[in-house]
Amino acid sequence: MSSNFDQSSFIVSEVDIIYRNHVPYNERIRVKQSYTAFKILRQSWDENKIELLEQFKILLLDRKSNCLGISEISTGGTSSCIVDPKIVFATALKAKASGLVLAHNHPSGNLAASDADLALTKRLIDGGKLLDIDVIDHIIITAQDYYSFSDNGVMPNPS
Repeated sequence: MSSNFDQSSFIVSEVDIIYRNHVPYNERIRVKQSYTAFKILRQSWDENKIELLEQFKILLLDRKSNCLGISEISTGGTSSCIVDPKIVFATALKAKASGLVLAHNHPSGNLAASDADLALTKRLIDGGKLLDIDVIDHIIITAQDYYSFSDNGVMPNPS
């Protein structure tokens, strides 16, 4: 069966994947404890937003838990933000991350993990399992303190 169309009339975007880490390997911070992750993340938070808007960020790690970078995934309202797993994992894949520390702030100052926080964590753990990307921790950040799911034994088990 022959087709009668001109293939030269199709215009398709080319997808290009580029990754550059400007921090030399020997200068990357090793993240072996939640406190280290908290300090890195807290330093990156906008002081004018931490008590105003909920934001979700990821800390990207290599196989040896060296920090590859931080990425802001979402900014929401005063009590929630939408996290798209496609954006989380597209970012992780582009950075060649082997591990993630999830983080979001609670503008209210309450450090308690909600059912929605736990459900999102489980969903991302399950997605990471498929891609060989470990979700190591989820940290809730306030202006003064933090709560680590891993330290408190509430990291959901993968399906």
